[in-house]
Amino acid sequence: MDIVLRNLEEIQSTRKARQQHLRNLGIDEAFIGQLVESFYLKVRSDAELGPIFGAEISDWGPHLDKMKLFWQSVVLKENVYSGKPVPAHMKLKGVRSSHFEKWLSLFSETLTELTDSKEIHREFIEPASRIAQRLSSMMNLVD
Repeated sequence: MDIVLRNLEEIQSTRKARQQHLRNLGIDEAFIGQLVESFYLKVRSDAELGPIFGAEISDWGPHLDKMKLFWQSVVLKENVYSGKPVPAHMKLKGVRSSHFEKWLSLFSETLTELTDSKEIHREFIEPASRIAQRLSSMMNLVD
């Protein structure tokens, strides 16, 4: 039991140190909020992605709030998001794999506009790429 407790304490200590490192870089709730707000402005005005999102989201406030919690959970490991992204995306109609590429491109573009830090960019773009790949694969998308 002592080994389990020590391992848990070590894991928690490592997570806290990583969270502090990310916060020292400037990744915090405010940065994530700015990223989400700026990114979804691009998505909403995009000729390809805007109609797909617009068909599903009528009230953007709750969606943006949910996405802020999602990215806090993904990047900061804060465990504040409780949604189910896979089922939400599985119901979408007319989505092609190129839409995920466009989504990722806009996400990367937004990050670049917000910061010149390659490390911050990497902290977001690596999980975003995995998420896009996983969703696209699970949805069996082709172009």
